[in-house]
Amino acid sequence: MTRFVDTRLTRREALVLFGGAAATGLGGLPRPGFAAAHSEVIRSHGYSFYGDLQYPEDFPHFSYVNPDAPRGGEIILSDLGTFDGFNRWASQGRPEGLSSVVAESMFGDGPWGTPTPADSLTDAYGLLAEAVEYPEGKEWCVFHMRPEARFSNGTPVTAHDALFTHNLFLEQGIRSYARAVKERIAGVEVIDDHTIRFEFVDGISRRSLIEQVGGTPVFSKAWYEETGERLDKPSLNSPMASGPYVVGDYEINRYVVYERNPDYWGWHLPINVGRHNFDRVRIEYFADDSADFEAFKAGVYTFRPEGSTKRWATGYDFPKVEEGTVKREEIATSTAPQSTGIIYNTQRAPFDDKTVRQALGLMYNFEWTRESLQYGLTSVRESFLQGTEMAASGLPGADEKAFLEALGDVVPPALYTEEAVVPHTSDPASATDRRNMRQALRLLREAGYEVGDDGRLRDGEGNPLEVEFLISSATGDTVEALVTTYVGNLQALGVDARVEKIDTAQIQQRFLDKDYDVLFTRYVSFMSVGTGLKQMFGSETAEVSSYNPATLKSPLVDAIIEKALDADSREEEVTALKVLDRALRWERIVISSGYVAEAWVAYYDLFGRPDELPPLSVGYLDFWWYDEDKAEALKASGALR
Repeated sequence: MTRFVDTRLTRREALVLFGGAAATGLGGLPRPGFAAAHSEVIRSHGYSFYGDLQYPEDFPHFSYVNPDAPRGGEIILSDLGTFDGFNRWASQGRPEGLSSVVAESMFGDGPWGTPTPADSLTDAYGLLAEAVEYPEGKEWCVFHMRPEARFSNGTPVTAHDALFTHNLFLEQGIRSYARAVKERIAGVEVIDDHTIRFEFVDGISRRSLIEQVGGTPVFSKAWYEETGERLDKPSLNSPMASGPYVVGDYEINRYVVYERNPDYWGWHLPINVGRHNFDRVRIEYFADDSADFEAFKAGVYTFRPEGSTKRWATGYDFPKVEEGTVKREEIATSTAPQSTGIIYNTQRAPFDDKTVRQALGLMYNFEWTRESLQYGLTSVRESFLQGTEMAASGLPGADEKAFLEALGDVVPPALYTEEAVVPHTSDPASATDRRNMRQALRLLREAGYEVGDDGRLRDGEGNPLEVEFLISSATGDTVEALVTTYVGNLQALGVDARVEKIDTAQIQQRFLDKDYDVLFTRYVSFMSVGTGLKQMFGSETAEVSSYNPATLKSPLVDAIIEKALDADSREEEVTALKVLDRALRWERIVISSGYVAEAWVAYYDLFGRPDELPPLSVGYLDFWWYDEDKAEALKASGALR
């Protein structure tokens, strides 16, 4: 298991990988010169694709925050491995994981990766922009920026900076993102210092375009020109932006402190009320998970999202937990679990053969792993949309059949006649299930492999079936045991399988370069349709996308995504996502390691939080706060330094 993180992908994480939540407003007047004839122009404080926004223009704050939350104090977290700078958008190196906190965009998003708002899948509200304007057909949009917005050095944030940043991402940004933007945005025009217009390409889906451009960070043009910094290169300089936090003290690979900017321009905004409450957010770095946990027990850091089932089951029996100094909680969330597990690079032979993937998948024994390594705390994940109304089940219903029929010959007949793929079952009493091994061998014979006299599987030309499984040197013991057991099962099958452990910087670069056979990693969760699905599962960007670890290239999936983007109602969107889920499972790109439905957190009892948490986020870095009385009591007792 990996560390828990909020499971809804935010706009900032992928530069609006999923804009799928977007469009309608609350009325407004046409602006001359912007609208086609007879097209109503909408002006709004936010953007939501299906129906009215949840919060009106004069909303005082989000409903789930404490508007009277005190500000101050410090929360300390941890991370594993190394970092080489603070440019989160670099395509090289390993930037500090929370370094995007400095940036803001036209629409608000959680600076720490928390969705904003955390109680709606579809809403986005203005941050740098006080209003967004667009016609009913969404051929363009105009952002009216707040004139009071300032970068952290006190200089104004203008439309010229927004245009500069747009071009910067096209020239130096992540390749898959730059390619997607060029295909969708026909032009950008600065109307005046605080007004910018985006024109969209004709003949494409309008879904997510406005939220995509509204979610791009805005950096200082003058700062980049003065410093000569590049967006695509690692740097110890944090890009000049306008967020509520800035990089403070740090020591490379040991710690970093983000400080709340007392001169932040946006404290008065309703979107910020009850949020950004800590004066400091500190991250301590450790080489391995064992040292990390011992540091937590000693009070070196104060908040720990837990992802290890072994540790959750057996590690929290130390005195501070028994005394109540350290609290443990299992917090329910409403997001689909991330698709975590064993993922093959489908652009490498023989993993480009679905039959081979299916065969090798049979050698993973979830039931044994759950009982022997995960302490019975995980559940089998059947669907990419597990636990939601979008999860496919059984045979396709009439709505799914109609969707598939509209795609034509690209749909294999099996998708109509076979039930949605679900994980195989295995014998929990033994790591190696002989019945599944025999089935795997039958499938591999169909794919052209036979077991030779030496017990090794070879193709018709005598080449052995080889698998190199990459893991990071910071991998936790549970995941390493899971991987080692699975590799042992592959070896028993006759596969030349091995585990290669490399440092975190190397594995990051090899991941970006698609230089691997198989990884233990994840697909981020999704619960709506957006153009970001192309970056996750689409053929065109498969070899450059950071969000498609299987490098999937499937004409079937491509066709489903294209049609899904034309959905005009939530009902149509649900049908489209069911079909996509069915197809992704049929492609067998993830061997699920299971999931935990709740968020597990452990923390020293010095924080406050709202009584009712929103469904999409735990939000400990967003809307929790520091309780000074509790903190002083812990320090007086010696529980904290």
